Amino acid sequence: MSYCLNPACQKCQNSHNDKFCKNCGTKLVLLGRYRALAPLGQGGFGRTFRAIDEAKPSKPACVIKQFFPIQQGTDTANKAAKLFHQEAVRLEELGNHPQIPELLAHFEEENRQYLVQQFINGQNLAHILEQQGAFSETEIRSLLADLLRVLEFVHSKQVIHRDIKPENIIRRQVDNQLVLVDFGAAKFATRTALARTGTVIGDFRYIAPEQAVGKGVFASDLYSLGVTCIHLLTNVEPLELFDTDEDAWVWQNYLQNSVSDELRSILDKMIQRGAKRRYQSAEDVINALTLQKLSLAPTILNLPQPLPLKTFHFDVVTVNGQGIETNRRRMQAKYFSEDLGGGVTLEMVEIPSGTFLMGSPDTEKKRDSSENPQHQVTLAPFFMGKFTVTQAQWKAVANLPKINQNLQLDPSSFKGAKRPVENVSWYDAVEFCARLSKKTGKIYRLPSESQWEYASRAGTTTPFHFGETITTDLANFDGNYTYASAPKGKYCQETKTTDVGSFSPNAFGLYDMHGNVWEWCADIWHNNYNGAPSDGSVWESGGNHSLRLLRGGSWYHYPWYCRSADRSRDGLDSWSGSRGFRVVITASV
Repeated sequence: MSYCLNPACQKCQNSHNDKFCKNCGTKLVLLGRYRALAPLGQGGFGRTFRAIDEAKPSKPACVIKQFFPIQQGTDTANKAAKLFHQEAVRLEELGNHPQIPELLAHFEEENRQYLVQQFINGQNLAHILEQQGAFSETEIRSLLADLLRVLEFVHSKQVIHRDIKPENIIRRQVDNQLVLVDFGAAKFATRTALARTGTVIGDFRYIAPEQAVGKGVFASDLYSLGVTCIHLLTNVEPLELFDTDEDAWVWQNYLQNSVSDELRSILDKMIQRGAKRRYQSAEDVINALTLQKLSLAPTILNLPQPLPLKTFHFDVVTVNGQGIETNRRRMQAKYFSEDLGGGVTLEMVEIPSGTFLMGSPDTEKKRDSSENPQHQVTLAPFFMGKFTVTQAQWKAVANLPKINQNLQLDPSSFKGAKRPVENVSWYDAVEFCARLSKKTGKIYRLPSESQWEYASRAGTTTPFHFGETITTDLANFDGNYTYASAPKGKYCQETKTTDVGSFSPNAFGLYDMHGNVWEWCADIWHNNYNGAPSDGSVWESGGNHSLRLLRGGSWYHYPWYCRSADRSRDGLDSWSGSRGFRVVITASV
C-alpha cells in the first residue's frame, strides 16, 4: 500500500509497486527512495507518515514529515516554515546520538518541504500514562537518569529543545530506552539569542515563564522536564497542578503513589517559576540525584533497594582439539537475585567492563561471511542472567499485568521449571522485559549482540569459551555431528532441552552460552559488521528491520552454530522449540 502525499488527494489505495498515484498522478516515491505507507499524525503546519526507504535492500522503516500549513502565506505559516527547516538543521548539528532520531534527508519536492527521520518503534509517555496510570517514584528516577544525559548532550551543542513533554518522549521497544523527539522548536542558545525576546514556542502546559515571553534558556528545558515528571506522577494535567490564587504548585496534593521528600525537593527546584532559582544545567540535577543516592539511599522510603551483591564459586573447564579436558580452575563471580514471587528468583551476574575483538578470524572453521569484519568493541559493565530465562521465571512474569501485548503462560508445554522457556518470539521476549522492568523498577532488556558475544567469550578468543572444540559433555547440541577433532556424542532428540546449569559455566559464571536454546538479542539483522557500533550498544539503524539476531545455537543444531561468533536471525514474531532468551541490565542497579 502506498499513500499519496498530495494534500488534496490523500488516496491510500495505490499498490506498493506504483510510482505515481492512480487518482491524481502525484509522485509516490520521494527522491526515488522514500515511499509513504500510512499517515501517523497531522497538525496545523504539517503531516507525518510512516514510510520505508526503498533504496536499501531491507527497506527499513522511516518517518516522512511534510510541511503543509493549513493557512498558506500568513506570517505564522512563514515562521513555521523556518522552524521546519530549523528542525533539520538542529538534527544534523546534534549528530548521531542513540537517543535522538537520526536525520536521513531534508529536501523540497513539488514545492513542498520534506524531512525524513529514523523511525522509533515504541510508545510515547503520554500513551503509556493513559494505559498504565500514574508513574511510581522508581520510574521517575529512571526517567530522569535517562533523559538528563540526553539533555546534557543537547545543551552541550548549544541547543535548547523548548518542547519537552510526554508526547515527545518515546519509550523505544527494542531496548526500553527513552528517545527525545521533535526538535522543530529547538533553538541555538547564542548569547545574542538568549538576550533577545523571540517567538513563543512550545506547549503552553509545560513551558517555563521566561519561555512564554520568548526568552528560553537551558533551565527552561529542565522546567519542562520537571513539569512532565509531576504530570506522570499524578496523572493530572499540569494546569490543574498550579494554584493561580496562591501562585504555587500544588502537585503533591494529587499524588497517587507515595514519593520521598528527597525527590520532591529536586522536582520542586526544577519547576521554580524564577529561572535563577532552578538548577542551571542537566549536570546539576544529575549531581543532585547522585549525591542523594549516595548519602540518603539507605533511608529513602518506598523505593525498592537492590539486593547486595553475593559471590558464587564455580569451575571453568578448558579442552584441547579432541575435546579432552586439559585444565580446570576455580573461579568466582558476583551476582544479585531478583525475587519474582512464589519462590522463583532470577540471578543476575556482574559482567565486568572490557574490550574484545568481535567476529571470527578467517581461519576459524565453519565461519560465515556475516562474522566479518572483526572489530574492536569496548563495553561498560552490565549484569546478565546467569541462565537463559526458565519456564518457572517465564510463568512468574507472564502473570504480571500486560504492557504492550498478551503472553502465553505456558508456551513451552511445561517440560520442567528449570528448563529454558522456548517457543517465544522476539516480541514475546521484549514484553517479558517490559513487565519485569515494571515490577522491579529497573530497566531489563535483551542484550545487544556485542554484549552477548563479549559475555559468551568471557575473555577467550577460541571458537568456544572452553577451547577449540565442543562435545556433548560440555553443551547440549546435535552430537551426531562434530567440530574440529572431537568425537561424536549424544543427541537429546527425546528430551530436547536440558535443565539450565547442567554444564560448566564460562569464566564470567554464565551457563549454557553454547547450545540448549538460541537466544534472542535486541539488534536488527545486518549482513556483516560494516558500520557496527563499537561501544556495546544495540545496533538498530539500517539493516533488515523485519529480522532480529539469534545467538548461541541449540539442542537441535550443528556444533558450529554454537560458536561464540556464530550469527543467526529470524522474524520478530517467529518462534520455535529451539529459541529462548536471557536478559541484561546496566550495572547501575
